[in-house]
Formats: sequence, structure tokens, C-alpha cells
Amino acid sequence: MTAKAGLVVVSHSARLAEGVVEVAAQMAPDVPMRAAGGTEDGRVGTSFDKVEAAVSALLGEVEQVVLLTDLGSATMTAESVLDVLDAAVADRVALADGPLVEGAVAGAVAAQSGADAAAVARAVAEAAGSFAGAADGPGDVGPTGQPGTAPAQQRAPGNGVGDDEALTATLTLRNKVGLHARPAALLARLVAGFDAEVTVNDVEAASVLALMGLGLEQGDAMHVRARGVQASDALEAVTAAVADGFGEE
Repeated sequence: MTAKAGLVVVSHSARLAEGVVEVAAQMAPDVPMRAAGGTEDGRVGTSFDKVEAAVSALLGEVEQVVLLTDLGSATMTAESVLDVLDAAVADRVALADGPLVEGAVAGAVAAQSGADAAAVARAVAEAAGSFAGAADGPGDVGPTGQPGTAPAQQRAPGNGVGDDEALTATLTLRNKVGLHARPAALLARLVAGFDAEVTVNDVEAASVLALMGLGLEQGDAMHVRARGVQASDALEAVTAAVADGFGEE
């Protein structure tokens, strides 16, 4: 899927901005991103010219651009750039308010799934609370206590959205290091491609940070629930991805 929005990471440190872009790019390899950190002479600080150049470059590649910042003065620099944008492109650029690292990851995964700037900015803003609904500890161990998949697909009552029912399955996480950043991002991108609402252990499966916040380890149970037009297809795809160890086996 071609990304509609790209990201500009504005930081007081060039290395920090570059590092955030590097991490986010691992989760969303098809999303154009630019680092705009530090001053033009290599000092700690922010540069209007570097931010403006990054925004202009991305506007030549994607339809929309979302800016993320680390501290207050970086936000002020980003706002100054927005203020001088030509009216013809100003509505294509948005400034997101959220945590830099977590927000960049969440925003990049959303953009990878085809979200527009407004949706990406929402993902960034929601990143701060993405761990709130996660379980307090590791998930349940699978029925055998060993890694593998144990699908137990069944229908469950819907939650009142539409007339369809929810499909459920209990799977067992195979990955040796658990549901860490990479498989969580793959799972989030996977379910975002279906017209269905999917949850894993009661958190939104389209949120990479919520999935990571579950703290699932090898052998833990994944209680997957899907409902909507493509619920069956989504559940089938998730089951296959878990069985394949998200490509890490």
C-alpha cells in the first residue's frame, strides 16, 4: 500500500532525530520520513531551515506530511514553518502532539496502512495511552505450555455494532522473544488491511504500542476477536501469521 503521509521528526539533537526515524522505519519501511534535528552548525537546538527543507522534500513525495517534535522550542520551530507555508500546501501539513519515539512508531505504522495526516496525528496523540489497556503481566500459557498455535475458532456475540457476530480464536505465540516491536508492527499493519475490528487480549490489534504493551512471551495465549465485513479473512490471516512466527521462525 502506498503511503499517503510522511513524517518529519524535529528534535534538538540530530542523532536523536535520526535514531527515531531509524526505529520507525523498521516498523513502516514504505513510509517516507525525514530527520530534522539540531542546528545547521551541528549544535544542540532546532533549525527553521532544516525543518522547512524536510517538509518541502516530503511534500514532493507524498500527499501529506506530519511533524513530530521533542520539546517546546522544537514545537515552536515547527509552528513557525507551518505559518509560512504557501496556502496551496498548508492544509497538507499537520503538527502532531504526542510522545516522540512512541508517537513516531505509532504514526509510521498508521501511515504504512494508508492513513491520512489527520489519522496519523491521532495515532501519535494516542500513543501516550497505548499501554493503559494492556494486561499487567504476561499472557496465559498455551494449552500445552509449549510454543505453537492452538486455534479454537468460535462465534461470540457481537457488541452491537452492525448485525454481524464476532469470530474468536485462541492462538499460541511462537516467537522466542515474544511479541516485540517487529512482530507487533507486522500484526498491526496486517489487521489494518481488513474491513474488520480486531482485538488481541482485549486491546486494539491495529495499535502496535498496545500490542507491545501486552508483554506477551513465547507460549502465551493470544485471544483474538474479529468482527466486521472481513472478520473471517482477518482472523484467518492473523492465525497464519502467528503460525509462521511472523516470519521469524
